[in-house]
Amino acid sequence: MARLLLLSNGHGEDLSGALLGQALQRCGHQVDALPLVGGGHPYRDAGIPVVVHTREFSTGGLGYTSLSGRLTELIQGQVLHLLQGCWRLLRIRRRYALVVVIGDVIPVMAAWLCGRPVATYLVAYSSHYEGRLNLPWPCGSCLSHPRFKAVYSRDQLSADDLSNQLGKPVQFLGNPFMDPVLAPAKPLAACRRRIALLPGSRRPELEHNLLLLLAVIQRLPAPLFSAGELAIDLALIRALSDQELETLVAPQGWRLLPTNGALVLVNKAHRVGVRRGQFASVLQAADLVISMAGTAAEQAVGLAKPVLQLAGAGPQFTSNFAEAQRRLLGPTVFCAEGEQGLPSTLDASARLTLELLERSCRDRDLQERCHEQAEQRLGSMGGAERMANAITELLPPLPPGSSPQP
Repeated sequence: MARLLLLSNGHGEDLSGALLGQALQRCGHQVDALPLVGGGHPYRDAGIPVVVHTREFSTGGLGYTSLSGRLTELIQGQVLHLLQGCWRLLRIRRRYALVVVIGDVIPVMAAWLCGRPVATYLVAYSSHYEGRLNLPWPCGSCLSHPRFKAVYSRDQLSADDLSNQLGKPVQFLGNPFMDPVLAPAKPLAACRRRIALLPGSRRPELEHNLLLLLAVIQRLPAPLFSAGELAIDLALIRALSDQELETLVAPQGWRLLPTNGALVLVNKAHRVGVRRGQFASVLQAADLVISMAGTAAEQAVGLAKPVLQLAGAGPQFTSNFAEAQRRLLGPTVFCAEGEQGLPSTLDASARLTLELLERSCRDRDLQERCHEQAEQRLGSMGGAERMANAITELLPPLPPGSSPQP
C-alpha cells in the first residue's frame, strides 16, 4: 500500500491522528507523523514513527487564545519551532503519496505549500460555533484546491455548511477520538450515583484546575458521602505523581490514602477516587461529568453524559473557552454564572452539580437530549476505520510487486 504522513498541531489533534494512523496501518499503509505543536506523545504511544524533533510548550499550542499566550509562544520559541517543522515537511514531502491533515489552518497551509495530495480532517472547526463556519484566510482557498482530495468534518452541520462554501463534497464520518471511549471498558464498582472529574491534561494548568474541582466537591453535602450514595472519580494523568498530588492538595485539607488497593483523596467525609489509566471506565460509569478539559469534554458529550463546566484561569479553560465549548457541544453542557474562582461561583457550581445529578437520573427529556446531541455533534463509533477506508479509496493502486517509496 502507500506511505502516508500525518500532519497535526495540538494534543487533541495528535490523539485523533494517532487513532487514525493506527486504522490506516490496519489498511496496510506505512504511516509517519509530523506533529507541528507539542510532544507528539499519542503517536509514540501508538507506535507511529515521529519524523521531527518535538518540544513541549507551556501554552500547549493554545497561545492564540490570548495576547499573553502569543507573547509566551514568541518568547519560548514556539513560532520558530513551527517553522522548523514546516521546513522538515518540505524536505521529506516526496516520500509520501498523501499528506493527512488533522487540525486547523496551520497544517492546512503547510500541506498546501508542500505540493503533495492532501486529505483533511478539520477537527478544530465547527459550524456549531456561529451557525456558519468562517474559515480563516487562506484555509478555504487551500481546501478548494484540486490537490486537497477529500475534506472530513467533525459534525454533520459543518459538512453541509462547508460543502456549500467550498463547492465540493465534505463528509462527516465520525470522530476517531470517540472510538476509545465508546468501546467496552472495565466497569467500576457499583454505586447509586457517580460524578467524573476532568481537570485536563496540561500542566501546570491541571494543578490549578484540580484545586477548583475539589473546592466544588467540598461544598457538596457530607451525608451523600457517608451514606455511600455518591462516588466521585478523578480521571488523572500519570504525569502527576502521587507525591506531587499529595503536596498539591494538602493545604486544602485533603489527604491521599490507599483504600482497597486504590488511592482515595479524603477530606473529612468527602472522598474522591483517583483513577489513572481508567479514563474510558470513568466516563462510561458517570451520571454527571464536571469538566475543565477540551477533548475529554467532547468525549463525555459523545457518550451522552451531561457536562458541567468550571471555568479556570487558563491558558486553555478560561471563561471564553468554556463559552465557545458550550456553543460547540450544545445544550447538554452547563456552567454556573459568576466570575471564575470566586467562592460564590463555586457555591453556585455545587448547587448546579446536585441539580444535574438528580436530573441525569430522573429527567427523561435531558437523557433523550443527551443522546441526540451525542449523535449529531460527535457521531457513532468507528470514525477512524471509516475515515481510513475513505482515505484508502483516494489512493491509486500500486503496480504488482511494488512497495511504498522508502
